[in-house]
Amino acid sequence: MYRNLFLSACGLLLAALGHGANALTLDEALRLAEIHSPLLAAAVAQEQGAKAALDTAAAYPNPELELAGGSYRPRQPGAASGHAEAVGLSQPVELFGVRGARRQMAEAGVEAGGAALRQARIDLRSRVKLAYYDVLRRLGEAKLAAESRALLEQIRDRVKLKVEVGESARYELVKAETEALSAENAAKSAELRVIQARAALKALIGAPLPDGFTVVAEERPSAPLPDLESVQREMRERQPLLKAAEAETRKAHARVEMERSLRLPQPTLKWTSERDPESRLWRFGVALPLPLWNRRDGPIGEAVAGLHQAEAEARRVRLGLEAELDQAYARYEIAKRQVEVFESGLLREAESALKVAEAAYRYGERSILDYLDAQRVQRATRLDFLNARYELQAALVEIERLRAFPGES
Repeated sequence: MYRNLFLSACGLLLAALGHGANALTLDEALRLAEIHSPLLAAAVAQEQGAKAALDTAAAYPNPELELAGGSYRPRQPGAASGHAEAVGLSQPVELFGVRGARRQMAEAGVEAGGAALRQARIDLRSRVKLAYYDVLRRLGEAKLAAESRALLEQIRDRVKLKVEVGESARYELVKAETEALSAENAAKSAELRVIQARAALKALIGAPLPDGFTVVAEERPSAPLPDLESVQREMRERQPLLKAAEAETRKAHARVEMERSLRLPQPTLKWTSERDPESRLWRFGVALPLPLWNRRDGPIGEAVAGLHQAEAEARRVRLGLEAELDQAYARYEIAKRQVEVFESGLLREAESALKVAEAAYRYGERSILDYLDAQRVQRATRLDFLNARYELQAALVEIERLRAFPGES
């Protein structure tokens, strides 16, 4: 019941502010972010770069053409002189182990780039949802602050009238005026937080939204959350960060294999043709570097260290994600219980206490301080309910992100 009241209140606030033409739904915000977000554009470019690296890894080394010419002077007297010409062609040949390892590195890079892009999409959706729900929360806070300001101004005017006719003491007016000023400051602060939350959402989306845009409160039925063990299993199976870490480990392992394969001399096939006025010469040969001074111990050591670092990073990512999931699930359980407590009667009790205090004050049975305290408690309870609902939504969004759930919610 209170959830429906909350959504209805937000809808009334939107109508009152006159922003119907600039209303933004959550689905529209997610769609615009997919199109305009610079964060996602950077991840797309990274994936394209990884695919281009695969083309580079599959390419064969280019041959080298050498042309030379000069004058020819014979040693024997009377022999013909003229020009000498030479043509040479060299083709580096990569052994299979080098090419295979380099290709494995590039394929692992493509997989890591794809996983990074999927993670960027998931992160973007999560951040947009959190920013969207934050705007709704700030709008609810602004509405409560405006209602509190109006109520305290009425109380102040009522107390002022009683003081003027001598029915109340002067200190009650001072207290009422102080509470009214405090409510005025709280209302202005709430309006500023709405503006800040709107700006944060707009920056995440990256689209040219109008300055006066607002968001629509929608009731979205959510599927029941599985138990923690099932969620952990889903995370291990689908989490792109784990896939990317595994791909980086394979990439580091392939680099070690490539560096070790480069210890073997990589041949270069050579063909040359020389011609002068007296003769013509053809040569075929093979050039092999001799690994005498440099046996690539340094590059191999660097590659092995990189492999150990990638394996450690993969473990760190896995442990970090498991810890984040445990914390998010605990937050979800706590927030869920808090919302249930508010909806099961706490809000109603605070409202009833305020009505009783108001009636008692009107009949002179309670002082203005009791009435103001009851009003403050009721306002704080409603604010706590808004925060509890936001914490529940934030925990669900975080769990959805860690599960890598496709989630249309």
